[in-house]
Amino acid sequence: MSDQKTPAKSEAKADPSGGAYRATLNMPDTPFPMRGDLPKREPGWVKDWNEGGLYQRLRMARRGAPLFVLHDGPPYANGQIHMGHAVNKVLKDMIVKSRQLAGFDAQYIPGWDCHGLPIENAIEKKHGRNLSRDDMQAKSRAFATEQISQQREDFKRLGVLGDWERPYLTMNPGNEAGEIRAFKRVIERGFVYRGLKPVYWCFDCGSSLAEFEIEYADKQSDTLDVAFEADDPAKLAAAFGLAALPEGKSAFVVIWTTTAWTIPANQALNAHPELDYALVDTPRGVLLLAESLVGPCLERFGLEGTVLATAKGEALGGLAFRHPLYDADAGYRRLSPVYLADYVSDSDGTGIVHSAPAYGVDDFNSCVANGLPYDQILNPVQGNGTYAADFPLFGGLHIWKAVPVILDALKLAGRLMATQRITHSYPHCWRHKTPVIYRAAAQWFVRMDEGEGVFTQPGAKPAKTLRQLALDAIDHTSFYPENGQARLRDMIANRPDWCISRQRSWGVPIPFFLHKDSGELHPRTMDILDQAADIVEKGGIEAWSRVTAEEILGAEDAPHYTKSTDILEVWFDSGSTFWHVLRGSHAHAYPNGAAHAEGPEADLYLEGHDQHRGWFHSSLLLASAIYGRAPYKGLLTHGFTVDSQGRKMSKSLGNGIDPQEVNKKLGAEIIRLWVAASDYSGDIAGDDKILARVVDAYRRIRNTLRFLLANTSDFDPATDAVPLDQMLEIDRYALARAAELQAEILKHFDVYEFHPVVSKLQVYCSEDLGAFYLDVLKDRLYTTAPKSLARRSAQTALHQITHAMLRWMAPFMSFTAEEAWPVLAGVQSQGSIFFETFLSLPSPNEALLAKWSRIRAIRDVANKAIEDLRAEGQVGASLQATLTITAGADDAALLRSLGADLKFVTITSAVAVVDGDALHVVVSPSTATKCERCWHYADDVGQHAAHPTLCGRCVGNLAEAAGSGSGEVRTVA
Repeated sequence: MSDQKTPAKSEAKADPSGGAYRATLNMPDTPFPMRGDLPKREPGWVKDWNEGGLYQRLRMARRGAPLFVLHDGPPYANGQIHMGHAVNKVLKDMIVKSRQLAGFDAQYIPGWDCHGLPIENAIEKKHGRNLSRDDMQAKSRAFATEQISQQREDFKRLGVLGDWERPYLTMNPGNEAGEIRAFKRVIERGFVYRGLKPVYWCFDCGSSLAEFEIEYADKQSDTLDVAFEADDPAKLAAAFGLAALPEGKSAFVVIWTTTAWTIPANQALNAHPELDYALVDTPRGVLLLAESLVGPCLERFGLEGTVLATAKGEALGGLAFRHPLYDADAGYRRLSPVYLADYVSDSDGTGIVHSAPAYGVDDFNSCVANGLPYDQILNPVQGNGTYAADFPLFGGLHIWKAVPVILDALKLAGRLMATQRITHSYPHCWRHKTPVIYRAAAQWFVRMDEGEGVFTQPGAKPAKTLRQLALDAIDHTSFYPENGQARLRDMIANRPDWCISRQRSWGVPIPFFLHKDSGELHPRTMDILDQAADIVEKGGIEAWSRVTAEEILGAEDAPHYTKSTDILEVWFDSGSTFWHVLRGSHAHAYPNGAAHAEGPEADLYLEGHDQHRGWFHSSLLLASAIYGRAPYKGLLTHGFTVDSQGRKMSKSLGNGIDPQEVNKKLGAEIIRLWVAASDYSGDIAGDDKILARVVDAYRRIRNTLRFLLANTSDFDPATDAVPLDQMLEIDRYALARAAELQAEILKHFDVYEFHPVVSKLQVYCSEDLGAFYLDVLKDRLYTTAPKSLARRSAQTALHQITHAMLRWMAPFMSFTAEEAWPVLAGVQSQGSIFFETFLSLPSPNEALLAKWSRIRAIRDVANKAIEDLRAEGQVGASLQATLTITAGADDAALLRSLGADLKFVTITSAVAVVDGDALHVVVSPSTATKCERCWHYADDVGQHAAHPTLCGRCVGNLAEAAGSGSGEVRTVA
């Protein structure tokens, strides 16, 4: 009928008769509109889903089906959602819906992370820093509740189905209590201990940080080479085999550092026992340096010198040097002994490392190992970043502002050898983006390697260390994409012990009582943990805050113990949700095995790739500590949202896309399709131009869907369906191609891939359907008798294809699939596409697929030849052309097997097949007359007196439609 390639265009020319025979054509008709009007209509579907209890009805429908558990990584309850949130929630929703359509009971319990510093900071900005603990907790809970309400509505607007009325919140008293019980179990297994050691400390947070909360960024620092004078020059000379040092010269060891603020807290020096060191005679005295670094050091100092002697580092052990400010203030009149340490290198600096044990892990370990008592470790830096008020020379100064003052003091003392400004990678707070330091503090830790914990329960300690358990668990976890495994493994293999205590108010308490003199835990600590959990379960963490030592310990013990005010860090909150959500607050949602004796296990955790050091990491450690395995079978990570130039979306750059604005302008369906069409294994690019392309793709898919619905509007599968063996061959081929595509799509869904599905769906709509099958069908659909076998065969195929296609689309084009479903299913619908399962299509017929793949290739050659003639102005529409196809034996047999239908496949008025050696197509204009009704050129136009402008085929089809004759016969075999 026409050579238009898209359903929308072909419908525009659906009446070739110009009106005379319009009533005799089967014109497509559907209430499914061409325009989606998504921003206006989507809120109505969201309202219907929620008010109609769709999620709960889906659960009833799937009761008893195999369970699929995607455990939600809780977003933080602070601020309006951004595009990163949208990507995360839509991706989760697509996976859950695809599992639902695959026949699983695919539940989605949304969650929120509610405790922690960002909320405290928000409260402090609004109400000041001097709030009582009770006031801070009350205001934080109210604030989090308000934020959750806002975010929940935004997530619903994106079309995300879930148990929104019963989400899990880490601040729910039941979950807070469950977290304390999980903490108790980790203690029982022997993994928790208290220790003094340097931990990451953020001045803005006013608290310690875990490894998960650190990111690296460039920072400018002043490097400095500092001289420490030898306290016993003769002993130094003897270490190098010299009788004495040059007369009249002082001797110094020189260190290099980028942390000038640690120099005032220096307590030792470190040398490598196997490195070669040299004594160098210079105008500024005799300098002790690594032999391999003598040249670079002297150049940096602007000196010339002569090496007097060399010795191995082992000979330096026990030497003592004076603090560089020894003579500047009595508070620094102390010696720094040389300790031997393997972590020292001669790759840069001077080959000697200065040790401030409160501010470096290696420094701390070296000093403690060499006998420095904990109570003698200098720790002058306060939690807010200032030196203690009584600290000599620099008291009250913030460490960053103190750097130039320290440099001046060293210069004045004659101990500053060199300094310069550099930019280097430095640890920063993940939340505040500000530099952090290592700072020694008494904290609670989860131990990664061998060692004893507090109150280990007899027989409960695993044979393996936590690090070994976690690494083993990684080997039994599936990763999407696979490179996530190496990333998580490296982080677990190299991470230090986990510092789990924080010095804040808004969080789950560490319910310990410490002896005021010994610092030991109360002997009833394990019972107290149970008691605390019960109190919190009834009244929240606020109830525990109000409890006094007398109420828990009794009047006799209470005066001797201090109630800890530390809280568990927020990663312990979210990391333990597998324990207190899947087996606790929401165990009702997982009746088929998520809550069992060996511990709950989710099928999938899904978050951004930064969560390898966050939620994935803490969840793995806690589940390994409690159960000896991971809490998940699979981990899926997605990238960040970036603009078209690859820059991460941010408010400061002004390159972000606001999901709320996109909803208003384009519709949430466009966000969903954008997410689905993006390869989430890398960063996800988006801007107005990219979204515009997504809109175009959406329109093409929608137009195809509209054509399918319009041409099956009078089809009732109960009475009109044609058995497979009676269908026309091209229709059987169309079903085989749909089955082939569906098999590919379901394989992608099984491994949580969506962008290949979107790509293949677009190609299917434009090439398989629009440019071929639907184009060929138009004549048969419009011109044959309404109830003819030819038309019903086509409709049978279209109806099944539409059913299948709606299910393929539903996980990502949820609104559109839901809109189309009642149009297609009518009274047979349960009210939602999501009650359905993927359609059972006939198995792909490989021989049929191969045959029609070749026919389509020949058709493409014919179309090219027609286009060439059209360019010369010899033909207009392809129906004006006649073809002579010369083909080899196999191709000729294929074409002849179609009989008279060959001209309909090529959309021409006549085709002749000629035997030859190679494929060749000759096109010539038809000399026949054009039929007014079907536009075909036929020799028998005008031979019927009642219809002088029609061809015989149309006359027969009209007679069949009127019940007074038989119409054309199409090839079935």
